[in-house]
Amino acid sequence: MSDTPALPAGTWSLDPTHTHIGFTVRHMMVAKVRGSFGDFSAEITVGDNPLESSLSAVVQMASIDTGNGDRDGHLRTNDFFAIEEFPTMTLASTSFVEGGDGAYTMNADLTIKGVTRPVAFELEFAGTGKDPWGNTKAGFSASATINRKDFGIEWNAPLETGGVLVGEQVKIEIDAEIAQA
Repeated sequence: MSDTPALPAGTWSLDPTHTHIGFTVRHMMVAKVRGSFGDFSAEITVGDNPLESSLSAVVQMASIDTGNGDRDGHLRTNDFFAIEEFPTMTLASTSFVEGGDGAYTMNADLTIKGVTRPVAFELEFAGTGKDPWGNTKAGFSASATINRKDFGIEWNAPLETGGVLVGEQVKIEIDAEIAQA
């Protein structure tokens, strides 16, 4: 991470009040539905070489919020996330790779509904700073697109005009603030 302010080595914690974990998926092939998760945690260890860092995160699937209670209830069922059997989604980094022009990739294992698949997240490191109380904070954004069927989430309904109710491609977006422990 040569062109950005240094991220000090050590243990970092996720600041949930300044972090957003969300997703976007097509609905009826014409609109987008956005949702987020409100209950999550992460452990971040930054190496002396930031590219040798690690991240491990857990999302509580019951905390899904799309702004519609009926839809959220359906997403919690066996048609989608089956949260009684699979209450969490996990993410564990496997490597960080520096690309050109300040671009980075976080390769990670994503587990949804008991299925683990490798996913490459585009990562943007926003830098570090001190808050008014002297705590060191850092920020980053990450995004990836997955096919929900790869994770066993296959429910759908055909549309009379052709196509299906729910798109297969799901964009995951993370905006995070972390604090040095």
